[in-house]
Amino acid sequence: MTALNIEVRAFNHPDVVALVEQIQQFYLISYGSRDDDRTPPEQFAPPQGLFLVGYLDERPVACGGWRRLDPATAEIKRMWIAEAVRGRGLARVMLGELEATAAAAGVSRITLNTGYLQTEAMALYESSGYVRTEDRYGHYADFDGAHFFAKTL
Repeated sequence: MTALNIEVRAFNHPDVVALVEQIQQFYLISYGSRDDDRTPPEQFAPPQGLFLVGYLDERPVACGGWRRLDPATAEIKRMWIAEAVRGRGLARVMLGELEATAAAAGVSRITLNTGYLQTEAMALYESSGYVRTEDRYGHYADFDGAHFFAKTL
């Protein structure tokens, strides 16, 4: 397997825009609508957060970001692996890099949420040490189909 080359990117970088549009198309097909969570892009810029893009052979195929919720807690958002390259362990690599960069920035707890149809994502998070939590927050706090997870770094 070719190694995933992970680079920091601004949220308005063309590769980020293209990958986030893939995510939105997935939501549209799977859930019937685009994700209308409007996290401000500046929350993915240091020191508040970070956004990463993973490249295989110079092609953007993975992304994810984190943003601080408080000084010790960050939320992972917009984690995505292009369908054509799934099953190669790239999601675990990206998740690990998101955790490592957040920890290096002083974060000690990671949270995230995902939709009920994303069973592969939930399995990845649980196998990576995340536990389901009823500590619900943000845009999807009151949505029954949202599953929230947390991990202490």
